[in-house]
Amino acid sequence: MRCRVQDLRNKDVICISDGSALGCVNDVEVDTVDARVIAIVIFGRPKFFGLLGREEDCIIPWGDIEIIGEDAVLVNCMPMRPRRKKRPFSGLFGPN
Repeated sequence: MRCRVQDLRNKDVICISDGSALGCVNDVEVDTVDARVIAIVIFGRPKFFGLLGREEDCIIPWGDIEIIGEDAVLVNCMPMRPRRKKRPFSGLFGPN
């Protein structure tokens, strides 16, 4: 299958190990000396609607890509972004 960079952009990136969605492909790193793709880049999530900048970008090496499908890219990597644990709401005045 042939794929252009334009076709690769905005595809969802899914981690095979835990099934989490890492984001969408936003950019590609290319080695201009060897003329090969090195990695795909997922931009970090915006902090407070982008007013406080962004989280760090997620860079996935080309060797970690397992399958490039029609709608998604499956990668074999550890989760890059830790998830926050949601605390249960305990009321306005603390736990009862």
